[in-house]
Amino acid sequence: MGDMANSSIEFHPKPQQQREAPHAGGFGCTLAELRTLMELRGAEALQKIQEAYGDVSGLCRRLKTSPTEGLADSTNDLEKRRQIYGQNFIPPKQPKTFLQLVWEALQDVTLIILEVAAIVSLGLSFYAPPGEESEACGNVSGGAEDEGEAEAGWIEGAAILLSVICVVLVTAFNDWSKEKQFRGLQSRIEQEQKFTVIRNGQLLQVPVAALVVGDIAQVKYGDLLPADGVLIQGNDLKIDESSLTGESDHVRKSADKDPMLLSGTHVMEGSGRMVVTAVGVNSQTGIIFTLLGAGGEEEEKKDKKGKQQDGAMDSSQTRAKKQDGAVAMEMQPLKSAEGGEMEEREKKKANVPKKEKSVLQGKLTKLAVQIGKAGLVMSAITVIILVLYFVIETFVVDGRVWLAECTPVYVQYFVKFFIIGVTVLVVAVPEGLPLAVTISLAYSVKKMMKDNNLVRHLDACETMGNATAICSDKTGTLTTNRMTVVQSYLGDTHYKEIPAPSALTPKILDLLVHAISINSAYTTKILPPEKEGALPRQVGNKTECALLGFVLDLKRDFQPVREQIPEDKLYKVYTFNSVRKSMSTVIRMPDGGFRLFSKGASEILLKKCTNILNSNGELRSFRPRDRDDMVKKIIEPMACDGLRTICIAYRDFSAGQEPDWDNENEVVGDLTCIAVVGIEDPVRPEVPEAIRKCQRAGITVRMVTGDNINTARAIAAKCGIIQPGEDFLCLEGKEFNRRIRNEKGEIEQERLDKVWPKLRVLARSSPTDKHTLVKGIIDSTTGEQRQVVAVTGDGTNDGPALKKADVGFAMGIAGTDVAKEASDIILTDDNFTSIVKAVMWGRNVYDSISKFLQFQLTVNVVAVIVAFTGACITQDSPLKAVQMLWVNLIMDTFASLALATEPPTESLLLRKPYGRDKPLISRTMMKNILGHAVYQLTIIFTLLFVGELFFDIDSGRNAPLHSPPSEHYTIIFNTFVMMQLFNEINARKIHGERNVFDGIFSNPIFCTIVLGTFGIQIVIVQFGGKPFSCSPLSTEQWLWCLFVGVGELVWGQVIATIPTSQLKCLKEAGHGPGKDEMTDEELAEGEEEIDHAERELRRGQILWFRGLNRIQTQVCWGGKKG
Repeated sequence: MGDMANSSIEFHPKPQQQREAPHAGGFGCTLAELRTLMELRGAEALQKIQEAYGDVSGLCRRLKTSPTEGLADSTNDLEKRRQIYGQNFIPPKQPKTFLQLVWEALQDVTLIILEVAAIVSLGLSFYAPPGEESEACGNVSGGAEDEGEAEAGWIEGAAILLSVICVVLVTAFNDWSKEKQFRGLQSRIEQEQKFTVIRNGQLLQVPVAALVVGDIAQVKYGDLLPADGVLIQGNDLKIDESSLTGESDHVRKSADKDPMLLSGTHVMEGSGRMVVTAVGVNSQTGIIFTLLGAGGEEEEKKDKKGKQQDGAMDSSQTRAKKQDGAVAMEMQPLKSAEGGEMEEREKKKANVPKKEKSVLQGKLTKLAVQIGKAGLVMSAITVIILVLYFVIETFVVDGRVWLAECTPVYVQYFVKFFIIGVTVLVVAVPEGLPLAVTISLAYSVKKMMKDNNLVRHLDACETMGNATAICSDKTGTLTTNRMTVVQSYLGDTHYKEIPAPSALTPKILDLLVHAISINSAYTTKILPPEKEGALPRQVGNKTECALLGFVLDLKRDFQPVREQIPEDKLYKVYTFNSVRKSMSTVIRMPDGGFRLFSKGASEILLKKCTNILNSNGELRSFRPRDRDDMVKKIIEPMACDGLRTICIAYRDFSAGQEPDWDNENEVVGDLTCIAVVGIEDPVRPEVPEAIRKCQRAGITVRMVTGDNINTARAIAAKCGIIQPGEDFLCLEGKEFNRRIRNEKGEIEQERLDKVWPKLRVLARSSPTDKHTLVKGIIDSTTGEQRQVVAVTGDGTNDGPALKKADVGFAMGIAGTDVAKEASDIILTDDNFTSIVKAVMWGRNVYDSISKFLQFQLTVNVVAVIVAFTGACITQDSPLKAVQMLWVNLIMDTFASLALATEPPTESLLLRKPYGRDKPLISRTMMKNILGHAVYQLTIIFTLLFVGELFFDIDSGRNAPLHSPPSEHYTIIFNTFVMMQLFNEINARKIHGERNVFDGIFSNPIFCTIVLGTFGIQIVIVQFGGKPFSCSPLSTEQWLWCLFVGVGELVWGQVIATIPTSQLKCLKEAGHGPGKDEMTDEELAEGEEEIDHAERELRRGQILWFRGLNRIQTQVCWGGKKG
């Protein structure tokens, strides 16, 4: 037939086809024609197809394709189609260039202030005032300064500029590699998406990008349509078009009513075949993308983007006007659904429809705003004090007059004070935080790929560490998803293993083989094993595979039956969905009557059976009493063995009485039961251990399944989800709903709160129940801490629950596209153990960030206090601007790299989860921060005020402007850095462990960075000279600095000895009084607070925090090194 259809094109060219051929390279449709066709819907579209092409097969002929055989798989033909109709690929946005990223990094407010200060300082140093030698301007140029030194005034300004350039380049490089890696990840996700097409009469899985116009594609439940097409044949097809129209109701599609299928929409039910008519930029999603400027404009600032989108909406509205007004395309929901996904992933704006900000980010945003404010206040006070002191001393105490020629000199002083102030600010502001989070997340994500976790939203990785509950599917996650029929009830006999075919009446056997072969998706098959001795491959729906395997075990074959009755001969199909929990197929009998085959959950289908086949294959009536008997004697024992029971039944309609096929309850009723089979899906061997780990880590595992309650309970016991002797609940969906709803049928949170804490198994649950449970647990406020919930899902119906959960896991192998789209992490091996790995990585991220915070805040506190008091007492900060920037570089960029890449250990799974409202800085950390700060400040102030006597050197205090660097201040700087280096080793442990060197060699990055920093420090001190305000030190002085540094480690042990529980005062430090650390950490409730914090950030006090929002989407180079 296919060949005829193809040949008929050549023999009977229609006149108009001849005319159009030049346009379309030999095809009977131009690109523009197809585009206008796809803009129509419903009846209009049908009318257009009939007018222009006769019918859908006419359209196929014009596109030179066969509805049954598909395209000939010839490369030339496919290439030609790609040239004429385009590729199925929407070009991504141009990535930002390195220069754009540099420009963005320069927008940082503190850096701008520094640049301005440095340039002013540079300018003034070149200006030599005429009256320089006169004493009139006070002790401006006294001291040991000779002419050569005066020339060197420009060095400080230049050095600041240089260090600013360094910081900017590092930031830009980070962002650039993050972006690059993120794109790599993105394209990997996209390459993995395949779609089924028919070419040369063979079913093939091709990558979505390889689809061409004219392909015949198989669509089935759970698919995300990758291109536009026209339906050729469909069974009970329902599509969710909300991503394009915003209408949440599912749209019925059929070849004779509404055959238009659009890309980016989801198949919610049924199956069918379509001919692809538009791909890539010409498909509906592609057109929208082009309007949104996804292909073109770089990410403009938010407001411009708004205008752009309005523009897009106008033009799409005008297009929509052409269609009938009812289906005018609303572009708004695009953001929320599939269509906007790629855009979103590219520039994960704050308005992502996914969850609110991740827990950690909320805490960090607040913390950073508070530290920034404190820093700003401190630096302002520093500048004011310095200026006042200078003015009072010069003009009041010494009674000088402000002379015109002295102005530049005084200004130079003011600039110096200003630079000191800015430096305090630079050190106070922890711009390394976003970097640390990014590196830590990126490193984890990269490593998680090896543990079979493909992370789609970066913050999911960290949220996972706080998870307190996991709601898992049964099939495929806890079990192997290789289903086999192990027990059956046929002809009044309960067989505990596969019966011999000879033991069965031929009539029963024949009916059974037909019922299974015909009433299952024709895409489901059992193929021979790939390797010798392996198990046969199961393709398609696993339950159906088990039934087909049962047919093969009975020494029969399903393929000949299917060839005898091909798919397009099926009269009517009621496909499986979560409401029906059954599937039925109607075929026409040779005598003109009809036969309906049905299969489904045994307790549901048996209620519709009125007869059953006895051992001779004759009908025997089947009354409710018999049914209860059967449930007790057959179904419950099977279920208690952990088997899933499926009933197979049929019904005959005589030739005269064709029923109303749309009245499904009438049609699927009055059935005759052929058999009940028990299907085993063995528990994965590694699952019980993984669940034990979860329970030890304080995570409750709950099983949510569509299976019957006995099966579910048996499997839950095998997995260790329920332990004998525990107080737990196993509920069915109905009972669960009865308990949580009030008289009006509304769900009440307090009723839910009575149920969920003990609930371990929810059986026979609908997708809505799953969503209700997840939402209920997340919103619940009972218990010591708010719950963080992870959910696994594979079916289309799991979408809502996956989206609602804090972390959604989709199955990489068994999962449908819809589930993957709604998820945060894709489990590439569909295995529950990988979830435990994700928990470990998540906790590790949290710990890495805490380590970094502990280190960072110690440096902040010390540096700010030193600069502040030093400036107030000696009119000059003991740590110079350039030195501060170097310290900043160590503690921000390097420390974040070093501490953020610590690999996770099993011991992370031995503690309880943190939950949503635990403050970032625990009491132990607070104790460490304040303890080390005390030690460092004591040492530095001792050196500052009596250091010159101890080392017998000139004092560096009160040195005039541009005087050469003193050994005294160099020693202070060096000691400061040494203490930071050793404190970095202390920071590796945050739970008060004694051995800080534990596992240090398993992290090469950490060792490299500590040694590297030490090396650079030696170079800076010995050869840094004027730019770094350093003068070389002797070996003895170096040893003293090192000695004080090692003292940090000893002091760390002293601090560890102090029991945290004794320090009641510190508890407050984590929340209240420690204003510059953090206030009121209870974040869980405070989305408004975060938004408030964000608004403050916007004011641009601390623009460096930009990075944080980027973190969600971007993977950075931390991974490359790992």
